[in-house]
Amino acid sequence: MASLNVGNLGEYLREQRRSAQLSLRQLADAAGVSNPYLSQIERGLRKPSADILQQLAKALRISAETLYVQAGMLDERGRDELETRAVILADPSINERQKQVLLQIYESFRKENALDTESAESTEGTESTDGTGTAERTAGADAAAAGGFEDTVADGPTAGGSAATPPAKPSH
Repeated sequence: MASLNVGNLGEYLREQRRSAQLSLRQLADAAGVSNPYLSQIERGLRKPSADILQQLAKALRISAETLYVQAGMLDERGRDELETRAVILADPSINERQKQVLLQIYESFRKENALDTESAESTEGTESTDGTGTAERTAGADAAAAGGFEDTVADGPTAGGSAATPPAKPSH
């Protein structure tokens, strides 16, 4: 296992705690750790276990994997995906249901793109994309199943529409 990068982890935790507008004591209480222990983690004096990082992530409403990467416990290969998820989960301007729908849409796009890449590699250019907006339909179906775009994405496409085509505006 990689050595823990505790200094950067502590700085990152402090930054996340402050952006969540939590005091050290509030985060410690929410994560179920002692105030002095959390302070030592933030100052880079302690190396928290994966379980403690998971508790802190839950209390901060961020991905535990993001903290594992910061601590040097996980490889950085999936870091961009983890950071995207963490940003979505930390956004205070959307509710929990909207966050989950957005994560489902994000995941459907990632899966669609991975399938497209695999297909392109296996056929080596014998097929072209059909331009039917499969990813948009997949995302729309996922969002519709989770409650629809209307409540999820303000001024965005409706569940029956396409992400690439805005709804028609009434003429006056």
